[in-house]
Amino acid sequence: MYKEPIFLKPVFQERIWGGQKLWTQYGYQIPSEQTGEAWVISAHPNGPSIIQNGPLQGHNLKDAWENHAELFNKSSSNHDAYPLLVKILDANDDLSVQVHPDDSYAREMEGESYGKTECWYVLSAEEDSEIIFGHHAKTREQMEQMMDQGKWNDLLQRVKVKQGDFIYVPSGTLHAIGKGIVILETQQSSDITYRVYDYDRTDDQGNTRELHLDRAKQVTTVPHKHVDFSRDKRVVDDLTITSLAEAEYFAVSHWHLNGRTMQKLDKDFLQVSVIEGNAEITVEGKTFEANKGTHFILPYGIEEYELTGEAELIVSWT
Repeated sequence: MYKEPIFLKPVFQERIWGGQKLWTQYGYQIPSEQTGEAWVISAHPNGPSIIQNGPLQGHNLKDAWENHAELFNKSSSNHDAYPLLVKILDANDDLSVQVHPDDSYAREMEGESYGKTECWYVLSAEEDSEIIFGHHAKTREQMEQMMDQGKWNDLLQRVKVKQGDFIYVPSGTLHAIGKGIVILETQQSSDITYRVYDYDRTDDQGNTRELHLDRAKQVTTVPHKHVDFSRDKRVVDDLTITSLAEAEYFAVSHWHLNGRTMQKLDKDFLQVSVIEGNAEITVEGKTFEANKGTHFILPYGIEEYELTGEAELIVSWT
């Protein structure tokens, strides 16, 4: 059905902590000065991406998954819903400290297909930017006591980050993106978040945001576990491929293109985000532009494709 990339239009989400960098850095037409998220490859019902080209132009990715299984070799997978979600987040202020459940908890308690394991590639970060990643509690009892007493500075681990850093965030991890950071997030297709701490912020009506401490206590991993992946590199033609993660739910790589490469599509489908530079992708003699801020899927059935240009890409698959 498709012998070309499936290009996708982002869906924007306004957030109390959002800003304008999705416009200033990526040129997106954002809805307001508090735009926190661009859901750039999404089939989630809370924000499915719109297909921009080909036979399904104007349809969304959720419809494509449900009605055109051949695009994703869906018969070979055990996924009911489209499995992944890619976002760009602009943290103009600190995000709330939060945690996500695993698959079994999400199914049992929320009636959802997926929990949420995610990972972050830091696209930009102001000087001395930091994230909250994990906690210091040794036992669940100690963690719950520190939460109840509001000892957040003692409980939470803070980590400095810079452009190009990669952070793998399994379900059950306490985390928050800090002010001044823009990330590309690859995650399971889930929108379940348990908010733990929000710095006692209020909205313009003077209301604080809802917290979900009871469920957060149930799903948080104790003690905190840090997962690292080796950054294996390989060079194919003028393309340097750096593996960032190969995990249970997804694999993610950074591709640095400096010229030309021919690639075979050996996955059910690939998700591609151009994070810097300009490239062209050619499939069966037809060439498409893929510049910074462009996101597309290479569907099942494409045998090989050519990439040319000077660009950085984040590529993911199941």
